[in-house]
Amino acid sequence: MTRASLDKQPHEVATMFDDVAERYDLTNDVLSLGQSRLWRKEVAKAVDARPAQKILDLAAGTATSSLPFAAAGSYVVPCDFSTGMLQVGKVRHPHLPFTAGDANRLPFRDDVFDAVTISFGLRNVQDTDLALRELLRVTRPGGRVVISEFSQPTWAPFRTVYTEYLMRALPPVARAVSSNPDAYVYLAESIRDWPDQPALAARLGQAGWSRVAWRNLTGGIVALHRGFKPA
Repeated sequence: MTRASLDKQPHEVATMFDDVAERYDLTNDVLSLGQSRLWRKEVAKAVDARPAQKILDLAAGTATSSLPFAAAGSYVVPCDFSTGMLQVGKVRHPHLPFTAGDANRLPFRDDVFDAVTISFGLRNVQDTDLALRELLRVTRPGGRVVISEFSQPTWAPFRTVYTEYLMRALPPVARAVSSNPDAYVYLAESIRDWPDQPALAARLGQAGWSRVAWRNLTGGIVALHRGFKPA
């Protein structure tokens, strides 16, 4: 079994997700106490996919996050660099155009997508700023980005409890439900190491996105960031 390190070498991260692909969605539901389903609904609302729009769902894994976009009539491309995730997803959703791709070198032309989104995957990318620029490159002028990522709880006492849960409670829970519990130790460490809401917003602006804003979910455990490509 593979556990990635916080320098996020792509082959380590991809192999780690290959190891957990089969039970990844179930494990997420358990570890988030069911909140992951609510977060996916909020992402779908923020993306606001419309019929015939082209949507890139980056770090889509098994494409659970892609289904609302397809249901809205959009042409959604689930993209991930874990072939294990893509294989599991293709069995479950054979009608979707799964695509292997690295966030730092997206295999798409410029100005293709009406919207791009990434949920709980940006912090696993080796070069965050390059990924934000790549997402900008493949988005059409006037198009939008929606990022759902773990963040910093806004209430200090709750933030302390949350950090304790991540580092102490999450690993034993992961051992009970995951095929690779060490992967979830890495994921907990990567959440703790991730920038807060204003810092990520600033990085979006530096990458070229405009009208950047965010809102908190579940007290700031998760933040939704949105921006637009200048027309």
